[in-house]
Amino acid sequence: MLHQIALYGLSGLIAYCIGSVSTGILSSRLGHGPDLRKVGSKNTGASNVQRTMGWKWGIITFLGDSLKAVLACWIGQLITGSHFGALFCGLAVIVGHNWPVFFQFKGGKGVASSCGVMVFCFPLPAVICFVLTVALIAVTKYISLGSMTMLTLYAILVSCFFSGGNLWIIGWSVLLAVMCICRHHANIGRLLRGEENKIGQKVKS
Repeated sequence: MLHQIALYGLSGLIAYCIGSVSTGILSSRLGHGPDLRKVGSKNTGASNVQRTMGWKWGIITFLGDSLKAVLACWIGQLITGSHFGALFCGLAVIVGHNWPVFFQFKGGKGVASSCGVMVFCFPLPAVICFVLTVALIAVTKYISLGSMTMLTLYAILVSCFFSGGNLWIIGWSVLLAVMCICRHHANIGRLLRGEENKIGQKVKS
């Protein structure tokens, strides 16, 4: 029992550190962009990179944040020998991305990292959510609305059809959605006021 706890603790710490490597900040420095924590939405996620530096760096950031999440989940499963290790490290890598120890705990909103976690842990509902989210964003032009809808729908699908009734898995999927929605609290306010930035819209540096 203690051995298993130690394995989960070790894998969780590794996942958190991987999450703390901010692809957005690295992209900003490589692309000679602004300090992402001082412009736009003031977070280091792909959408803020896209708005401040363009699509190229936004896509690079999204892919980097997604892949680091996949890596963290794989390490968690490898070290613990259990799919629950992947679930646990999926949460840890998102926490690291949102509150990175290497960058004064000022990170992103965890959407791209959540995408990587979704694909690794339960790929079929992830694909369904991705397709519907792309359609929603195409219609509304709101990335934030699409992101929150994606994680909420994922929680519903996983809980109802892929959890096998396991309360840990249900709680895990709900927590993913809750973290995403909480990180978008400012976006929710702007959406309600009709002030939210739309996809492709530039922001002042």
